[in-house]
Amino acid sequence: MSSFTMYTTPWCGYCRRLKGQLDREGITYEVVDIEQHPEAIAIVEAANHGNQTVPTLVFDDGTALTNPSVAQVKGKIAALVG
Repeated sequence: MSSFTMYTTPWCGYCRRLKGQLDREGITYEVVDIEQHPEAIAIVEAANHGNQTVPTLVFDDGTALTNPSVAQVKGKIAALVG
């Protein structure tokens, strides 16, 4: 079960790096390519003051992290779990 969605593009190097790190850590997540799903651009813009910055991670509690480190993601997941 994933606790967040990663909004990404296929050409984003930061996205590829974070995906690899998350995969190595065994962290599950959903991926939405904003170029394939343009309706998702509004979600990314809402989290980033109108900017289309990726990777943007939106968690189950509605909060977001933009271009986070894997440590930040792990900390956020730990906080959500309690």
